[in-house]
Amino acid sequence: MRLVIQRVKQAEVKVNEGTIGAIGKGLLVLQGIEDADTIEDLEYCVQKLCAMRIFSDSEGKMNLDVKQVKGEILIVSQFTLHASTRKGNRPSFINAARPEMAIPLYEKFISLVGASLGKPCQAGKFGANMQVSLVNDGPVTIILDSKNRE
Repeated sequence: MRLVIQRVKQAEVKVNEGTIGAIGKGLLVLQGIEDADTIEDLEYCVQKLCAMRIFSDSEGKMNLDVKQVKGEILIVSQFTLHASTRKGNRPSFINAARPEMAIPLYEKFISLVGASLGKPCQAGKFGANMQVSLVNDGPVTIILDSKNRE
């Protein structure tokens, strides 16, 4: 499972010109699920995401997590995070999980993040053509990959 985590002042996702999810201060999370992902990958990502100290404390140091700043989370599925660009100029998405596997993991991820946060998460619509806008704060952008636990 691969996450692109962006600290934002605000973020919004639209489908067909209608807003389906929006947050103020918090995290915009782009989530890519691959065929090899398991519930352990999902749980690892939930724990790391919710405990990641990337918000500034009173001294300006990144020392607070999203819960401590009473932030929100917007989760958007993005299979293109598992693009392979090794051959040619057209990316291959062979490693991205098929919807029958990815949708339940995506929905479970949203549920577990919301439970950890203590409030519901906002989310995009799996498989939809979405327009995502954000005001990146910092900018702070972090990539988390459950298969690369450095």
